[in-house]
Amino acid sequence: MSATNTFETNLLKLLFQNVTLANVGDSTGIAGSSTAGSFYISLHTATPDETGDQTTNEATYTGVNRPAVARSTSAWTVVANVADNLAAIAFATCTGGSSTVTNFGIGSAASAAGNLFLYGTLTASRSVSSGIAPEFAIGALDVSLD
Repeated sequence: MSATNTFETNLLKLLFQNVTLANVGDSTGIAGSSTAGSFYISLHTATPDETGDQTTNEATYTGVNRPAVARSTSAWTVVANVADNLAAIAFATCTGGSSTVTNFGIGSAASAAGNLFLYGTLTASRSVSSGIAPEFAIGALDVSLD
């Protein structure tokens, strides 16, 4: 089964921008949250898969963190089935150890297991070692549904 492009785009708007998904059920649709909150972006050394959580294969270098990104129209753009970050997503500088990052996750928690909602593979792996601060540049974190 597939979803239509319009539904995929509107579902991404609900998830990333907290915009009500109209005309699902009654005329009020699926309402955005009264308090939108944030997603927490995680880095992983292998895919966390569909059964994983935010700690599954998470990078373990010293200083690793999960930056918060607001669920809002000022933090994300959604066009043609793709959500993109509107500001750089900066991770803390590695102060020790190392990890080779191959995947990212989007979840509910700043730390601990948390619910992993979405995950993907980076276009190129990134070696993180002392002094390196990983970052997704503006528009570099693409999330699509298809």
